[in-house]
Amino acid sequence: MTQAATRDQETAEREAYIARYGVAPGEADHATLLRMIEDQMNEGLKTMVEPFPETDKEFAALLDELRPLSADQLREKLVISGWLLKPYGEEEMRCQECMYYLVHKRWCDLPELSLPAEPDWWCRLWRI
Repeated sequence: MTQAATRDQETAEREAYIARYGVAPGEADHATLLRMIEDQMNEGLKTMVEPFPETDKEFAALLDELRPLSADQLREKLVISGWLLKPYGEEEMRCQECMYYLVHKRWCDLPELSLPAEPDWWCRLWRI
């Protein structure tokens, strides 16, 4: 995709958020961001839960994909990070046990994501 096409897509996504929620993700408050995430996931957004990054190199590669995304590219962040609204795997990993999760703020503090999250949610950037 060309830079112009990518910019056009980003603009269209931003406008769609504003039309639906009255605000783009980059300016949304905590509650609105939570609603945006829940709505997309409940409407069938498929995210990339596999492969789970087993090595630091694989983890860093995912961060490299996320780093250039703007706060308004919420959908892309959810897809790349493998976001789920439920625990994952046999061990039922969840945000609450992740080192990046701020319990009292209900927030993922991984700089490349920086999104609200519920304790029972999960993404493939999960770490202990």
